[in-house]
Amino acid sequence: MASEITRDELRVRAVRAGLELSEDELDQLLPGVKRAYNQADDLRKLVTNADEPAAVFAPARNQRE
Repeated sequence: MASEITRDELRVRAVRAGLELSEDELDQLLPGVKRAYNQADDLRKLVTNADEPAAVFAPARNQRE
């Protein structure tokens, strides 16, 4: 499971991004950030090291005569 982000951590990250958010704005933003973290964690579980990426891209050629 993704680590839970706190309001204080969110505030620090917002400041690093150049944002000045009020306590109310942080409270409104926090549930969505937690949801995004959990969704990203779910996606990471779907992709494993056993899933090899495509090494060659071979587009279909248009065969005109």
